[in-house]
Amino acid sequence: VFRETLNKRGVRVITGLGKYFRQIDKNRNGFLSQAALKEALKVFHLEMPEGDFESLWLILDDSKSDKVDYGEFTHAIFGEMNEYRKAFVRKAYMKLDFNKTGSVPMVDVRKCYCAK
Repeated sequence: VFRETLNKRGVRVITGLGKYFRQIDKNRNGFLSQAALKEALKVFHLEMPEGDFESLWLILDDSKSDKVDYGEFTHAIFGEMNEYRKAFVRKAYMKLDFNKTGSVPMVDVRKCYCAK
């Protein structure tokens, strides 16, 4: 049900959730507490019955650390990219990494990309 709700609302919610997760992750460790995840879902109108949330939490917090990796959360919800999208991302990355260093500084991204 959760995945169906996300699919109906599309990319806007997906990108918004990712941005929101990064904003509330104050210590930049990539993890969210149960309360933070619940609040994020509420902000994006993705609330669910408490029992469903508890089941989701048990699946996501498989290490029983009382926190979830939000990268793993988004991967679990949205799944793998198909081969076409992977090839497209690789092609874009190769264009951004014109020095072939394996990393792309933000200054190089700004040279090549305008979000306007």
